[in-house]
Amino acid sequence: MGKATLLVLDGFGVGAMADCRETKPEDIHASTYAHLQETVGLNLPTLMKMGLGKIVNNEGEAIAAYGKSKLAHHGADTFMGHQELMGSKPGKPAKRLMKEVGQQIADGLIANGYHVEELIEGKPILLVDGAVVVGDNLESALGNIINMTADLTQISFEAATKMAAVVRKHVDTSRVIVFGNESVPLTDIVAAAEEGKPGQWGINAPKTGVYGEGYQVLHLGYGVTFEKQFAYLAEQAGKPVYRIGKTADVIQAQGFANPVVHTPELLSIYKKMYNEAEEDAVFLVNVQETDLAGHKEDPSWYKEVLETVDHFLAEFLPTLAEHDLLIVTADHGNDPTCGHSQHTREYTPILVYGKQVQPVCLGVRDTMADIAATLSDFTGVQTPEFGTSFLPELTGK
Repeated sequence: MGKATLLVLDGFGVGAMADCRETKPEDIHASTYAHLQETVGLNLPTLMKMGLGKIVNNEGEAIAAYGKSKLAHHGADTFMGHQELMGSKPGKPAKRLMKEVGQQIADGLIANGYHVEELIEGKPILLVDGAVVVGDNLESALGNIINMTADLTQISFEAATKMAAVVRKHVDTSRVIVFGNESVPLTDIVAAAEEGKPGQWGINAPKTGVYGEGYQVLHLGYGVTFEKQFAYLAEQAGKPVYRIGKTADVIQAQGFANPVVHTPELLSIYKKMYNEAEEDAVFLVNVQETDLAGHKEDPSWYKEVLETVDHFLAEFLPTLAEHDLLIVTADHGNDPTCGHSQHTREYTPILVYGKQVQPVCLGVRDTMADIAATLSDFTGVQTPEFGTSFLPELTGK
């Protein structure tokens, strides 16, 4: 095999999914690519040559295999989208606040030998073993996430993640996130405790300064088992896995990780690591600024980021070795013109390039997990929990 890359253009959807009317009606008219093209115009000759034109308008010729995928996870979420891309089928989460589930979380922790007390008397926010604060996430959609902010001067991150696994078993929110920084003690964490929306109590994480150098984080998704995902299985098989961009935060692995955000820097790091890496290396790369532009409802910024990626691909594709494989996709949509600033439930593009790849139509896949199954097939590692490989369609074998 050669090197394998998954390049995720975060939030780059290609049209509202058919189920939006029932599941996410605010997105029924979303179409990230089409609306960007209409509002600011897009100059993406490389992506179009690869097959984007075939996906969105059935126009032009393609030098890559092309298709699109449904989202099998509920809603439209970066974390859950990446779990699906790695071969999971996330469960349907519920929205919960600590005022509703705090007691069951406390009971579960106590049953596992932890000491639990109220951080603030009468408020739904917990202090566990004098080192970890469990509360609502104040930065995401209401009720989506339970946060665990750890004082890593008192508890190791490994011990904090074991505690988080207990919390994960006792709540059905989309995510449980455990994080900390050795430079942020409990006193700073406690000082940042506050009420967000009425009844929503948690830690104002940015206020603590936890996101600086030394930040450690683990996301635990509902219905997700990372040991059955492609990245973990690849590393278990001895393949080096490089996570660059948002994948460093949302995909569980042990190898190289750099959560760089600025797109030119991200692409430069990817190119450098790619050129220096082993022949069987795996690269999981996320271009986050497309998603950030969608959240900001800024089509011009979105256009700039996409065109930066396209220019990079024009120079990069010819350098791929004979057996290398590059898959370009997305994790959901984020239409900056649709009237709200949240992710949009859209089909995601699939473009697969390699000198051994036939430019065939891959159709509409039922789950993005098919990409993980294909990467597993290509790298010769164990198949992840979900997904069907389309590698035979790429090679004609």
